[in-house]
Amino acid sequence: MSSTPTSTGRTAGRPGAGSRAAGWVAPLCWIAVLLDGFDLVVVGTVVPTLQSPEEWALSGAGTTFVITIGLVGMMIGALTVGTLTDLVGRRKALIGAVAAFSLLTFACAFAPNEIVFGVLRFLAGIGLGGCLPTAIAMVNEFSRSGRSGRATTTIMTGYHVGAVTTAALAIVVIPDLGWRWMFVIGALPALVLVPLMLRHLPESASYLVSHGRRAEAEEIAHRYGLELETPAARVAEHAGEAGAAGAAATVRTLFTSAYVRNTVVIGITSFMGLLLVYGLNNWLPTIMREAEYELGAALAFLLVLNVGAIVGLLVAGAVADRIGARAAGMVWFTGAAVFLALLSIRLPIVGIYAMVFLTGCFVFSAQVLVYAFVSANHPPQVRATALGWSAGAGRVGAIVGPTITGALFAAGNAFPGGFYLFAVVGLLGAVAFSLARRRDTVVG
Repeated sequence: MSSTPTSTGRTAGRPGAGSRAAGWVAPLCWIAVLLDGFDLVVVGTVVPTLQSPEEWALSGAGTTFVITIGLVGMMIGALTVGTLTDLVGRRKALIGAVAAFSLLTFACAFAPNEIVFGVLRFLAGIGLGGCLPTAIAMVNEFSRSGRSGRATTTIMTGYHVGAVTTAALAIVVIPDLGWRWMFVIGALPALVLVPLMLRHLPESASYLVSHGRRAEAEEIAHRYGLELETPAARVAEHAGEAGAAGAAATVRTLFTSAYVRNTVVIGITSFMGLLLVYGLNNWLPTIMREAEYELGAALAFLLVLNVGAIVGLLVAGAVADRIGARAAGMVWFTGAAVFLALLSIRLPIVGIYAMVFLTGCFVFSAQVLVYAFVSANHPPQVRATALGWSAGAGRVGAIVGPTITGALFAAGNAFPGGFYLFAVVGLLGAVAFSLARRRDTVVG
């Protein structure tokens, strides 16, 4: 008997077809997050060049503008696209986000000045902001029960592989080809990724069942060996609402008595976490230049920082599945504070590379453990909205971090003052995370 296409674009009827197709979900989401990771550091790599008289001669204020305007877009994207994802589905939202931010990233290569560049960064940021919560929600919903921590941290290795690749490319590309080629290269993967997503990415069974499409959900769950999640009663009554009313109802759920405590403290924790992530990735090369390291070494620190992030994520996911994402996150935020403070000490070059590596191990995993906690402690019909809220609140920190560091740089105190500030932020993140409370989601 011939195989027949399903409504999700998958193939049924052939032995093993479902299991082979299931293998597409995590890799496609991982590559989408990798492109988000490219954006994490690309501006930090080109800023020293844009500050030169041969280019735009960016001032301190101009540098802060081009760094933070994209983050404003990401905040808006995380808050809006995350909610949209819970209404229209993971598949449509993720494909749309990847296509939009890739096109706008390509356009950045042709920006004639910092104003146009900033506008394009803002618009690209809206798509980028929606990519991360959607990808995390989807990967968690296609992972086995009890592996939320590992699923989240594994997908986030793509974020830092993208960052490492970008930092490494910058060392080669910028001196030889110029900064504009960084944005051309960053946009090219979408030419392959978007068609693959259209062909192979299924819709989430958890999304389908939460919107009353149980027959489709059961088909996907059976094909991929998943357990269907049962929507929480208070949230389920809003399933099927559409448009602005549905979006408002979904967001309101996060501020009901059952969720408001976690909504607030997770927002604060994410603020601290992404303040560290973006403050470091956007300003580390500049801070190290102020500390009188060569430009090549300063860019290499950025690469080492994100290699540390990948190693830290692989360890943090296993620890989180064993002791819980909240407990692991508290440890990781505290560790981040310790190593950030130690970066203020002048060490031999080998020692400072080791310290930067260890800082990367803790700083980035701390924030990812926040996402793991959110994903595991919210029902499917508000999961992407909750992740979007977490990422959106965090993006405020992502704006504040580079802004404060820019002010320290302008005052001539980015080194060591920036590292002292970041250490305090890490401790505040640990305290905030300790106030979160676990809520078990029901699986049926």
